[in-house]
Amino acid sequence: MQQPFDRAAEDLGNAIHLEHVNVQVPDQRLATLFYVAGIGLTRDPYLMVSDSNMWVNAGRSQFHLPTGRPQVLRGHTGIVIAGREALLARLAAVAPRLEGTAFAYRAHNNHIEATCPWGNRLRCYEPDAGRFGRIALGMPYVEFEVPRGTAEGISRFYPQIMGIPASLADGDGVVARAKVGKDQYLQFRESDHVQGEFDGHHVQIYITDFSGPYRRLRERNLVSREDNQYQYRFCDIVDPADGRHLFTVEHEVRSATHPMYLRPLINRNPAQTNRTFAHGYDQAQWAMGPDQYDG
Repeated sequence: MQQPFDRAAEDLGNAIHLEHVNVQVPDQRLATLFYVAGIGLTRDPYLMVSDSNMWVNAGRSQFHLPTGRPQVLRGHTGIVIAGREALLARLAAVAPRLEGTAFAYRAHNNHIEATCPWGNRLRCYEPDAGRFGRIALGMPYVEFEVPRGTAEGISRFYPQIMGIPASLADGDGVVARAKVGKDQYLQFRESDHVQGEFDGHHVQIYITDFSGPYRRLRERNLVSREDNQYQYRFCDIVDPADGRHLFTVEHEVRSATHPMYLRPLINRNPAQTNRTFAHGYDQAQWAMGPDQYDG
């Protein structure tokens, strides 16, 4: 008998990729120490190469770090990166040069939490196909801390307004989870933590039905910026049932026809050094290899 397949498990919905998280930083040198030398990510060699902005590659996703008043995401960003002990060693190596900032790091059972010099938190995990899919290096989720009583409405907003599948879970706190790419999510976890004012940071997603969400956002006066033919933005998440405001974070929404969709990104192998150099090991792979395939 032919094996039955769960075809719905491969549905992505309208969003097909979470590309970047954008937060302003006041010092590009300190940002380089944290994101590149410490975490082990890669500065994009082609775009934003001056001292006014820096794009940092993490698999097929990026951090965008323009120079300006520091912005802090109200939550944390999940990163998959192999080599727990090597990561701890890199963070220890940059610690003296980041003294006097908000930089910190701490090892937990299944992740390392690292805080950038201005307070942005990353949770760094080893690759785990069961939890994160076949990501060897990348950004599987961004999680926001949201007020009590908002997650249910957020779980309605993404399917009804954006055409993006979302679920609501009540385990380790109530969390709404919107699927914004293959093995990528925006998560909204209810918390009693006092929320600061939104400071302008943003996340960027690609969607296939570009005009439908735009029309529904416009009907509710939620489009905050018209960037160009391929891109618009909105900030406020509301409950479609009654229009109640739930949370604010800027979404940069791009079409799948955007010229930069799936632009190839270079990722270096942070274990490669001039003292231990070996030919053929300069680049890190963002996906698990065939030797790790279990399906």
